Amino acid sequence: MKKLAIALLLASVTSLAACDGGTNAALKALDPDNDGTIDLAEAQAGGEKIFAKINPDNDGTLDEKELSGRLDAAGLKAADPDNDGTLDVKEYAAVIEKKFKAANPDNDGTIDKKELESPAGQDLLKLIY
Repeated sequence: MKKLAIALLLASVTSLAACDGGTNAALKALDPDNDGTIDLAEAQAGGEKIFAKINPDNDGTLDEKELSGRLDAAGLKAADPDNDGTLDVKEYAAVIEKKFKAANPDNDGTIDKKELESPAGQDLLKLIY
């Protein structure tokens, strides 16, 4: 039992360190004006890069397979108003905007490190970094 507790504690510490390092790296990469926050335009710019990266067939749409790990089937369905089973650039941008608003509870128009580390911020990060 003691070994299990120690293993869980070590896993938690490692996970927190990875999250912090990942969040810091993401914030630095997504914040070209170096103000310590990400605004919607910066988030959308990150999203455009990710869209291109995860669209290897260059067909201008992302399907469930291409979105794997970033958006689940339910998220895809909710973000797909034309019900074609894919997201185009505009639909992907709309998802980013929705997730940006969810990650910005103080409605100041920017996501800071604390907000980026929240569950909503981590959901946004999957789409933009």
